[in-house]
Amino acid sequence: MSGSRMSRSARSRRGTREWKSPLRQIGVVAVQGPSMAPTLENGDQVVVRYGAPVRRGHVVVLRHPFQQDLLVVKRVAERRPGGWWVLGDNPYNETGDSTDYGPVPDELVLATAVARFRPRPRPEHAAQDQRSLRAWLSWAASALRPLRADSSASSRLRAR
Repeated sequence: MSGSRMSRSARSRRGTREWKSPLRQIGVVAVQGPSMAPTLENGDQVVVRYGAPVRRGHVVVLRHPFQQDLLVVKRVAERRPGGWWVLGDNPYNETGDSTDYGPVPDELVLATAVARFRPRPRPEHAAQDQRSLRAWLSWAASALRPLRADSSASSRLRAR
């Protein structure tokens, strides 16, 4: 037992096994625009996991196929030849998704969303009643929500 136990960093230095911190795979992405409403609102922040497996129904962050410097947040509707078919949750919003650019190749899908954080409105934008303890507790209870794969949403989106 004496030779089999060594710290992960020691193993990494010796080259026997590379160990990556799970925190390196976590990031935060800000949402802009209404394409994912009501799931995600403009101004929400999304906690993402880079390199996570993608499934139908996941909310993902991807590089736009035609503007690779632009990151896009969409829901995976299904797997198609050539990649993932992604759509926004908002049926009334005509923003870019797979109906515009087709399936998204695997290498352009960067991360899957883990949770949504809704920042508290700034005091100058909050109504008078939003400054109360009750309003603060209501916000605190709903500010952080997990985002799980929603296969019913992807089925509904495919019907569009």
